[in-house]
Amino acid sequence: MKALTYHGPHHVSVDNQPDPGLQAADDIILRVTATAICGSDLHLYRGKIPGTHHGDIFGHEFMGEVVETGSQVTAVRKGDRVVVPFVIACGDCFFCHLHQYAACESTNSGRGAILNRKGITPPAALFGYSDMYGGIPGGQAEYVRVPKANTGPFKVPDTLSDEKVLFLSDILPTAWQAVKNAEVTQGSSVAIYGAGPVGLLSAACARLSGAEQIFIIDHNDYRLEFAKQRYGAIPVNFDKNDDPAQWIIENTAGHRGVDAVIDAVGFEAKGSLTETVLSNLKIEGSSGKAIRQCIAAVRRGGIVSVPGVYAGFIHAFMFGDAFDKGLTFKMGQTHVHAYLPDLLNLIEQGLLTPEEIVTHHLPLEEAARGYEIFEKKEEMCRKIILVPGMATGKATV
Repeated sequence: MKALTYHGPHHVSVDNQPDPGLQAADDIILRVTATAICGSDLHLYRGKIPGTHHGDIFGHEFMGEVVETGSQVTAVRKGDRVVVPFVIACGDCFFCHLHQYAACESTNSGRGAILNRKGITPPAALFGYSDMYGGIPGGQAEYVRVPKANTGPFKVPDTLSDEKVLFLSDILPTAWQAVKNAEVTQGSSVAIYGAGPVGLLSAACARLSGAEQIFIIDHNDYRLEFAKQRYGAIPVNFDKNDDPAQWIIENTAGHRGVDAVIDAVGFEAKGSLTETVLSNLKIEGSSGKAIRQCIAAVRRGGIVSVPGVYAGFIHAFMFGDAFDKGLTFKMGQTHVHAYLPDLLNLIEQGLLTPEEIVTHHLPLEEAARGYEIFEKKEEMCRKIILVPGMATGKATV
């Protein structure tokens, strides 16, 4: 089969790889019909995630048709059309029973990103995301093995196109969880740092949840303009305003700040020269630029919701400010399985239209070019879908 594989920082290619086979009685094999490049994939692409190796297959946003099932699979059958959560959960452990699927304690043989574990089990395995998260091959391929198939794959109706339901695999539930964690309700004010796919869908979910005032902060005018036109967000360009938090405070009721902030940027936020040096020396694991802005922009007693990925130490976290303001932090990987039925229902009703953020459809064979376009934000790129079997030269933009 063809699959996107890693060969070092900024070097990926579509190569011939062995077809996957069943390894456990509750596995399935999926023929991938659509897969996407996620902002989290760029951390891997840049060589920022430990445990990433030459030849690893990336991709955790994918869907397709079941072509083979293990002997104990009862939830799906051959021919079913399914979308697959990026989190691999067993459905039967302590955390799965709490519907905290991203904390599943039985699927990941890696170590997770926690440095001071003290015997705590690692989080759930993820598709295509390094040895730290289980070393499971990803879905930017023609075929993929899906473990725990009685819990993960989610059947979707044939009446909805791939692009309408593909993002149920990750970024739509991630945005939904971010907004729920932020406790956005009718009349809320919220600031979203990052206008990438998760940030944009967070704006969509916040608007649906009744947010009255949505600020969105990014470096790219074309993404900010989309958020303004589509979701009524108030755009703030970080390159033109070096202290968005101050501007946000001055434009909220009572100059108090927003009720909640969503950090959809994470550990590769553009930081100071000090942070760049510390990161290059491996002294610091993450830039704290975005999280410092979030702490500053939110009102006293507010909520900081963090769907953006962080790893390792953060320079100048401003914990004292967070304490003084009485802030609540909610964060972590997404409990995808918990949200899928409700989100599918909202898509079917036309209340959420996640496909609207897509700008590019490319053949799987052009995935390396897709990574370059997405990383450099060329061609006004917001989101790329890769289509196995799509004829080269037939890309749509």
